[in-house]
Amino acid sequence: MMPAYRGSDRTPLYYDDVCRDTQARTAPLIALAGGAARHPSYLGDLGGLGDRYRLVVPHLRGVGESPMPDSVELASFWRQAEDVERLRIHLGLAQLVLVAHSAGSRLAISYAARFPVRVAGMVLITPPAGYLVDETLDTEALIERRRGERAVDEALAVRDLGRDITDDDAFDAWQRRMAPLAYASWGERERAHAATGRFSVAAMRAYFSVEPPGDLTDRLAGVAAPVLVIVGGADCVTGIAPSLALARLFPAGAATVLDRCGHYPWIERPAAFREAVERFLGERVLT
Repeated sequence: MMPAYRGSDRTPLYYDDVCRDTQARTAPLIALAGGAARHPSYLGDLGGLGDRYRLVVPHLRGVGESPMPDSVELASFWRQAEDVERLRIHLGLAQLVLVAHSAGSRLAISYAARFPVRVAGMVLITPPAGYLVDETLDTEALIERRRGERAVDEALAVRDLGRDITDDDAFDAWQRRMAPLAYASWGERERAHAATGRFSVAAMRAYFSVEPPGDLTDRLAGVAAPVLVIVGGADCVTGIAPSLALARLFPAGAATVLDRCGHYPWIERPAAFREAVERFLGERVLT
């Protein structure tokens, strides 16, 4: 039976528990999926991190096995921080190590802002940062380098038509057609990965239903835990400069840029991604 815990409203919420190394003595990594509202199966074992660390992967509200709440606001990234806190208590941990991808970083940042003393460390993978930093988005410059590639040009044509959120199937199909923009190359491995993890329109809308407080950026100055931002050097989704600026908001923030890599570093550069994360955890978090 899939493990579950009680969310902030006492609703059962579910999570995957991946632990290949039964002798692992470090704290688990709480892996938060993005999308927003994409089934966390697309995370896989995060490029082999599951071989060394226990991965606890929540199914966020309205995604996978976890239901949508009666109150839509509870499924926002700001309010789901309360669910993450309930997960910490359920796991019996004094602090959490958060590993969050893309839109999942919004939830990780919300948790850190609201429960800073409960954060042991964070890894933010290709995070969107425009809502937090005043930095020019550089995705169009990165896209220009890719024009002429057939798959990229076709994805840009789809983008120009606007997203289709008629229902889950339409939104999922639109995301698949847009996928080539999210990878530095569009080979068999990338196409296979893009086909994993379905999207939910209702959960996506709910995720953004609550605006974070206006002082959120200021609150991050009070997050003492070490933070690593991993940036794809060819990430046409969230870009480079805003993510680097995000790392500078944290007192103990650092960033690493992986070249020849788009929005999914653990797929495109798994060895380099794993090395960066393991070095960060070993030297600054799990010491």
